[in-house]
Amino acid sequence: MNEDTVLHKKLGIELFNYTWELLDKPQRTREEDDTMIHAAHASRFHWGKAGTAANLARGEWQISRVYAVLGRSEAARFHGQRCLDICQENGIGDFDLAFAYEALARASATAGEVADKARYLALAQEAAQHITDPDDRKLLVHDLETIR
Repeated sequence: MNEDTVLHKKLGIELFNYTWELLDKPQRTREEDDTMIHAAHASRFHWGKAGTAANLARGEWQISRVYAVLGRSEAARFHGQRCLDICQENGIGDFDLAFAYEALARASATAGEVADKARYLALAQEAAQHITDPDDRKLLVHDLETIR
C-alpha cells in the first residue's frame, strides 16, 4: 500500500468516527451540524481514494444518516440511494444492503413519505434475515425501531 493510500484510509476512518461523535451528541450547535456534514463528506471522499466498494457504501450511508438527522430529506434520500446502488452494483449484501434500505426508510420518514418508509422498512427487515453476525442484525433491528 503506497503512502497516499495509507493516508486516505487513515483520514477516511478518522473522519467517519468523528462524524459519529457528532451524531451521538444529544445537542449540537449550528457550527457542529455544519462540521458533521463536512466530515461525513470528507470521509467518503477519502474512502473514494483508498477504500473498497463496501467502504464507499458505508460512507454514503453515513452521509444519508447525517442529513436525515438534520431533517434534510432530499439529500438523505440521494445518499441513501447511492448506498443502495453501490451495494447492488457490487453484489454487496448482508449488513450493508440492509442498512442501505434502512437509510432509505429513514430518509422517507424524514420526508413524511409513509408508503415509501413502509416499503423500505420491509426490505430492510427482509435483508436482516441474511445478516450473518447476530450483533450486526441486532444493531440493524435497533436502528429500524428508531425510525418514526
